[in-house]
Amino acid sequence: MDRTRIPTPPEGIGALIDRGPDHWQILQRQADGTADVRLAGRWRQEGLSGAPTVHVRVVLEDSGEAVVSWRPAQMGPDRGWNARLSLPEGGPYRIETCLRPTDQPALEWSLRGDMIRHVGVGDVFVIAGQSNSAGYGKDPAHDPPEIGIHLLAHDGRWRLAVHPFNESTDTIHPANREIANPGHSPWLAFARRLRRGIRVPIGLVQAALGGSPLSAWNPDEDGTLYRNLRDILAPLRPDPDAAWPLRPDEPRLLAGVLWYQGESDTGEGACDTYLDRFTNVVAHLRRDLGDPGLPWITVQLGRLTTESDAAGDTRWGKVREAQRQAARRIPRVGVVPAVDLPLCDLIHIASAGNLALGERAARVALGAFYGLGEPVRCPEPEWAVRQGRRQVRVRFACVPERMLDLSVPPSLSPYRLECPDGRLLSPVAIAWPDPDEVVLDFGEDLAPGCRLHGAHGQNPYPVVPVEVSTRLPQLCFYGVSVGEETGD
Repeated sequence: MDRTRIPTPPEGIGALIDRGPDHWQILQRQADGTADVRLAGRWRQEGLSGAPTVHVRVVLEDSGEAVVSWRPAQMGPDRGWNARLSLPEGGPYRIETCLRPTDQPALEWSLRGDMIRHVGVGDVFVIAGQSNSAGYGKDPAHDPPEIGIHLLAHDGRWRLAVHPFNESTDTIHPANREIANPGHSPWLAFARRLRRGIRVPIGLVQAALGGSPLSAWNPDEDGTLYRNLRDILAPLRPDPDAAWPLRPDEPRLLAGVLWYQGESDTGEGACDTYLDRFTNVVAHLRRDLGDPGLPWITVQLGRLTTESDAAGDTRWGKVREAQRQAARRIPRVGVVPAVDLPLCDLIHIASAGNLALGERAARVALGAFYGLGEPVRCPEPEWAVRQGRRQVRVRFACVPERMLDLSVPPSLSPYRLECPDGRLLSPVAIAWPDPDEVVLDFGEDLAPGCRLHGAHGQNPYPVVPVEVSTRLPQLCFYGVSVGEETGD
């Protein structure tokens, strides 16, 4: 139907809702597993005698069973009313109102009221970062919408989460409006896998922007997208116009942050300060939300397939290392790799890769932040030492079973040794003598002070060792100091 021909709705009658949750909204559950719902409105019906009362109830949409039975609202002046309900985690729910005349003994035959549909109580995650977080997969993939996974879109309304997430039809937040049509995102797959584990609805809030540098997210630099994020989150607060940070008596707004950003910080200078500036972004948002342990899932950079040089490889390596170190140094920050995933163009993760990435992120979240199953972490170097004159021995942490020997030619392995004189050496032989250790032979005498890199470049060789039980690839690393053999 042509929008210009949609008729103006008639003046309502009965119990009208003026303030409450949006259709499709997911409310963040609190520590006790519930969420408060505040409703307000007015009633309208001519010819009634006495003082009618508004009643409110909540039912499960899949069965119609009452979750909150009919209860009277607080009646106010000028035909106003308000109510406050506590909803248990779960849903989707339907919120109903009705207007009960004074002379109507049977509540079921009260006058009509408004309804709010598809409301859930669960966990809400904000999506932040640049294009791979916004979602730019362009190839087909079966990743259908699912009732119970809903999205706060750019028009300020909640809806069923369906790709593309970051499209900006009727946007009220032009600060993160994409200049091209986005595509497939990793976060629907994340939400589906997470919901299967925690068994509550998942809300997603899209705030990412393609090409955005970290400075746009850092309040101590430009901070444009950080302020935009607060504007997006403001309607989730009881008082949308309240100043930040949240007051101690306000409900928790989010369960976590989904972050994929860093390609725009692989330039000179920005790569060297990435860890400190990212730490600052995390601290600011945790402080503004009054949640010092707010979980973050970060994605370690994928790849850019354009021609590179040694300086470019170094800069990409530094950003990936900063992302690895962030998960080691900042409490409740997890990291997952993307360097092994397929691309749909020079830099954007393909739809099939996004499905895998979302699954990885959910598995890490389930173990690290929900305590469901063993914590899932990606292999990363624990230490590296020189062994004999020509070899380096590396032990990997987070290896439940063993690292898989991929049997690629040594020159195509992801490992490079940086000598004190600046030369980069590729191994001439590789051996895995233990499930969590690799020995790299570089074919020449090694001087003290070497540093080891693993899949550090802008476009490293795509085969990266994986752990056989988790099937997770090792994290990329850069500049791991090679110690001297102790002889123990």
